[in-house]
Amino acid sequence: MKFIFPQNYNFKNKLFGIIEYSSLILNIIWDLFVFLLINLFFKNNNIKIFIFIIFCFPIFLFSIIGFNHENILNIFIYLFKYIKNNKLYFYSK
Repeated sequence: MKFIFPQNYNFKNKLFGIIEYSSLILNIIWDLFVFLLINLFFKNNNIKIFIFIIFCFPIFLFSIIGFNHENILNIFIYLFKYIKNNKLYFYSK
């Protein structure tokens, strides 16, 4: 079977066809960071699970669903650029 892909088709490698590898690496780093901080401050397992879900699950959902199928890393870069230079420019014609 031969598949024909148009030349302007942007093929992105994804794990199981769901999440891009750069987003996956970012999620793993964030999850490890949160996990280590939680283990330092809390002893109760219920609190650990609750805080881990609160801080990690929304980012994981955004990386899967995304904003218009954008990479979560690109979204953070756009947000950082906006925070760094948040001037609004109005052009009048």
